[in-house]
Amino acid sequence: MTTERITPPSPPPYGGGTLPDLANSLLASLSVRGEPNPLGLPLSNRVCLLIVDGLGWELLRDHPAAAPFLSELANTGGPIAAGFPATTVTSLGSLGTGRPPGTHGMLGYQVAIPGEGKLLNGLRWDAAIDPVEWQPTATIYQRATAAGVQACHVAPSSFRGSGLTTAFARGVDYRGANTLGETAAEAQQALAGGDRVLVTAYHGHLDATGHVRGTSSAAWRYQLSHVDKLAEQLATGLPDGSVLYITADHGMIDVGPDDRVDIDDTPALREGVALLGGEPRARHVYTEPGAEADVLAAWRGVLGERASVLPRDEAIADGWFGEVRPELAPRIGDVVAAPSGATALVATKAEPRESALVGMHGSLTQDEQLVPLLVLSTA
Repeated sequence: MTTERITPPSPPPYGGGTLPDLANSLLASLSVRGEPNPLGLPLSNRVCLLIVDGLGWELLRDHPAAAPFLSELANTGGPIAAGFPATTVTSLGSLGTGRPPGTHGMLGYQVAIPGEGKLLNGLRWDAAIDPVEWQPTATIYQRATAAGVQACHVAPSSFRGSGLTTAFARGVDYRGANTLGETAAEAQQALAGGDRVLVTAYHGHLDATGHVRGTSSAAWRYQLSHVDKLAEQLATGLPDGSVLYITADHGMIDVGPDDRVDIDDTPALREGVALLGGEPRARHVYTEPGAEADVLAAWRGVLGERASVLPRDEAIADGWFGEVRPELAPRIGDVVAAPSGATALVATKAEPRESALVGMHGSLTQDEQLVPLLVLSTA
């Protein structure tokens, strides 16, 4: 075993090819003043962004038969990076604000609430936490509306008004859609509803299928075929002068039984740890007072080359989260672990549900970081 730092993976290219750059570029393409356009998107009056949860670039490239429409678009499209952690809470925060994780503060699936001694689960939220105070940055929907652009978000009705939705999508005309057909129809109707329109549409079933069955399963391939049909139907009914962009919040890898390190069954990984945050592929480790150095050494010693393990300051300096606002730094673990390969850092007692998943995501590997940016225009 070694306690030395292994060579860390490359950080996401914030500012030149990540999800927050896409969000800013969408606003710029709608002629919203003051918004940068790092991706060089063309001007348009009607823009739709379809967000397919869990559709990694590598997964799409590996399954052309299951997704012929999307694969055809991929021939002229390419990948961008999700950002770290490569997880839904963080990526929706990036897409909803046009800012990197260290600026919008939605820094993982589970992160510490500073001074409270507990974690905030970004998907389930906590009624005691005001999402506007947690994420006060103006959303792209608020900035679009202020510039005279109609802004709509199409997603399941159950997400309306949730803490996560309020944090990343406040100021939007929320349109509930609970089926594939509703998603396509609502997005098309919203696009046709004004002279300058921004529509985002979210679909989450592919991610859910991958978590439970794995991306190598027939169930996942069948679900990908449904997503392909959704994209095709949405594209077919676009109003004239529209541009459709398709992306995802993260990719996914399958984790086998032999690739799981159980933190709850490894005393060295629990000693000195006050809170265990993040998820199996991106861990925020919050230490007891004075225990950071010992925890860092223990995690590096146990995990070796199976994960890049950094203290908070080094993870920030290496650019994992992009620019980090000082007041948000305490939300990041005292120690941060990004597994390599297919390793997952599970906690079977504390997190039985998350630990049992087959498909996982969060780390800095290409399989998790790279997501498609596909384009279809009716202009």
